[in-house]
Parts: sequence; structure tokens; C-alpha cells
Amino acid sequence: MSEPHHGGALTSTPPATSTTSTTSTTSPPRGAPRRAVESSPGSSSPDRAPGDRGPGTLRRRALIGVSALGLAWSLAIGIAVDGPTMWGLFPIAMYAMLAFGGLSIAASTTVAVVASLLMLLPSPAVAADVAIGSLTNAVTVIGVIIVLGGALAEVLRDTGVAGQIVHTMMRLVGGRGRTSVIFGMMLSCLLLVAALGTLAGALAVAVPLLLPVAARVGLTRTATASTIFIGGCAGLALAPFAGSNVAIMTAADVGYLQYVLYGAGPLAILSIVIGMLVAPWIQRRTESGDDFYGDEIYDSDAPGGGPDNAHHPHSARAAVVFAAALAVSVVIAVLTSAGFLFPLVALPVLTVVTAVAGRLGPRRFAASVLRGGRSLIGLFALFLLLAVLFEVITLIDPFSVVLDSYGGGIGELSPFAFAVAIALIGWVGVPGATAAQVVLLDQFFGSIGAAIGVGTGTWVIVLLFASKADTYGPFPNPNMMSAMGLARSLNLKYMLLTGWLLLVPSACMYLLIMFLESR
Repeated sequence: MSEPHHGGALTSTPPATSTTSTTSTTSPPRGAPRRAVESSPGSSSPDRAPGDRGPGTLRRRALIGVSALGLAWSLAIGIAVDGPTMWGLFPIAMYAMLAFGGLSIAASTTVAVVASLLMLLPSPAVAADVAIGSLTNAVTVIGVIIVLGGALAEVLRDTGVAGQIVHTMMRLVGGRGRTSVIFGMMLSCLLLVAALGTLAGALAVAVPLLLPVAARVGLTRTATASTIFIGGCAGLALAPFAGSNVAIMTAADVGYLQYVLYGAGPLAILSIVIGMLVAPWIQRRTESGDDFYGDEIYDSDAPGGGPDNAHHPHSARAAVVFAAALAVSVVIAVLTSAGFLFPLVALPVLTVVTAVAGRLGPRRFAASVLRGGRSLIGLFALFLLLAVLFEVITLIDPFSVVLDSYGGGIGELSPFAFAVAIALIGWVGVPGATAAQVVLLDQFFGSIGAAIGVGTGTWVIVLLFASKADTYGPFPNPNMMSAMGLARSLNLKYMLLTGWLLLVPSACMYLLIMFLESR
């Protein structure tokens, strides 16, 4: 489930820390004898000859061929058909097929946009209307929100607020036993990810500060990776200004309170409850091996080894100001039922007040904002392309044809069965950035769901599950790898088990909620 994903996920976040040495000296807690831990060396393969056609080259050629055929077919439809047509769904279907087949998300989106334009064959006046409509489209606004969120995240790092959140939380549970430390680590990751709106980027800040704490109480690397993964995923679901969450609220036309009550809140609570069972269980299963942190984790020159706040003398005050401003923003959003435009105001305000409280000078502030925003410009471009795609498809109007032709059959589906089917489609069949997944599903199925009576709460759950479930499994994903790399863990088996042990009860919980909602 990432902003980008989840899920799969296009997200511009700092890469996970990785261990490059093949051996490292580690030691279990309380003076146990040191042992050597050997990491699996990466596999290598000889370079291919220039003329060798590997599977990757053949796949790329096949995808290029499919794209060319799709564009030619779109042009033929555009020439032959005038007026609304069900073929208007073809560009979206081609987009999903190309991306799922391995073509980059940017290239897949570009091909889909060109296909839709070839099918519409707009006049210059219509093309101008499409361009203007795309700039003001809700999808483009979500892209702007993602860029603004990246700028805020960078300011939180530069002012030391991110580190202060972790230090404060761990001080509250420090010295109270391993179980309390696990709980504190989960909450620290939850709060930081919720504040920054990105999983890997927030964990990259939090984990170096948490590793010495984990080492002191004897947590294994594997248990630490599971702990931070669970807490981070819960925080990502709750993040009020994360792009995918804003997309869900926009698509379902709900405020943050409704989003939390129906979707994110149950998931976050269940994740922490299950995490408090799973992390200790993994600890017991792995503490008999060579999976402990060594003395190097306490090296003051290592990442996280020294006091992070020493470089940010105003971090405590900035953290208090940020927390207060964030709380006020959320309260205003809830009380006024503010729409998706609210983050356009709230995010810049949070960025400025945090920078002022943290005494960032104008030059450092500008550099932080530009650095954070620039890293997500690619995502903004993606959402602008998606806005063009949906503007064109709206003009082609395939959904009215679908409802006119199959409205009777669709009406026979129960809202519950339809919701389950769309959630599963989003989980396994709609690739791309998590916010883009939400937009695609809503554009493709939202009007049909509304026609058969799928409720608002159910649609929130459908979009939340579809966009975030693949973060938990069934296969390895970048979010899992980020948590493992940052925790210096090599045990993929238990990371996958962690995801599955969260995914199965979450799916059962949402099935029950949707069943009750659709009765």
C-alpha cells in the first residue's frame, strides 16, 4: 500500500540503507559471545553480448509492438466511430495491460493518452478545452498536493522535527522493557510516516535513531524490520495529506474523519494490535541465531549513532509548532468538511510555520522546498497526463454506453459482490503509483458502483484496500525491502510472513465491514 505504492509504487523517497559488506560482527545482548553473520552475496551474471536477445529485450520489443498496434487501432476507431462508444474504455485497458506487462508507468500513461486523442480526434477548439480542463482537474490538483507534501517532508528533516518526533516517543517508553520498546518503535514510525506522508522516506529518518534502542533491549534485526514495517504501514494509512489518501477522499467525496472511521482507522488499530503479537513472536523465532546488532551500531560516527538533535538546536520548538499546526489543520478539515483543495492551503502553511519555528534561513528554506518538491516533479507530470486522459475519455463517454447496454445485468450484481470484485482487481491488476491506482479505479468503476448502490463507506474501503493491500503481500515489494534494508535484515521469509499476517485479518475485517454496510 506507498505513496507512490502502494503499492507498487512510484514514490520519490530516499533509497533504503543497504549493507554492502558480506560480513559484519554482531553480538547478542547482555554479553553473549559475538558471532559472525554472513550476508548472502548478490548473484552476478556475465555481461550479454551486444547482439544477445535477452528476455528483457524481447519483452520491451513485444510491449512496443503492442503499443503500436493499440495506437493504430485507436486511430481506426476514431475515424470509423462518431459519438459515444464503448471503445472509449480501450485506452484505459491498454494502459493497465502495458504497465502490468512491465512498461514504465510514464510510458504506459503516455501511450494511453495518445490512444485516447487518436480515438477522439479533437478539433483545435476541443483540444484547447481539454488542455484547460486538465490543468484544473482534480487529478492534477492531487499531483500538486504530492509535490507540496514532498517540500514539507524535506523541511521536517532539515529542521530536525522528524528526529524530534522519534526521540520524544522513545523517551516515553525508554527503559520499560522490550515489549514497551516495540510498541514505542511502532508508534514512532506511525507518527513520522503520517507526518511526512511517505513510507520509505520517513523510515529512512526514523530507523537510524531507533536501531541503538533496538540493540540495547536485544531485538533481532528481523524483529526490528517487522516492527518498523508494521508501524510505518499504519502511519501511511492515516497520513492526512498523503497523495493516495487525498485521492481516496476525493474519489469517495468524504472528509478526513469519514476516511479514518471507515477505512484508515480500523486498519491502523488492527495493525498495531497484530504487530504487538507478531513482532515478539518473530523475536522468539530468531533470537537463537546470529541476528543481533553488534557494537558498531553505537558508533557515534554511524548513522543514528549520535544525538540527532545536536545539529538542530531549535528542533524541539519546531516540533511543537508543527504538531500544533497539524492538529489545527486536521480539526479545521473535519469541522468544515473541507474538500481536496484544503491541502493546497494547509501544506504550504505547515511548511512555512515549521521553517520559521526551526529558524531555517531564507536560503536554506528555499533549498529545502526546492529539493523536496523537485524530487516529485515526475509524479506531478504523471498526474497531469492522467488528467488529460480522463478529460478525453469523458468526451468519448464510454460509461453511458456501458450503462445503457448492460445496465440491467450490472443492476443484478449486489453492491457487496461488486465492491469485493473491484477491490481484488485493484489489489492484483492495477499497477502504478498508489494515488494513480485510486484515480484509475474510480474513473473506471466509480460511476458503475454508484449506479448499483455501492455506499460511500464501502467505496472508501474498496479504494483503500486496492491501493495499499499489495504493500502487505502476497509478494515482496519495495516497501518491504526498504524496511529490511534500513533495519539491516536479510530475512525475507519473516518479512513476507509479517505482511501476510497483517493482510489476512485486514481483508477479513474489511469484508465484514463492507457486508454490514451493503445490507
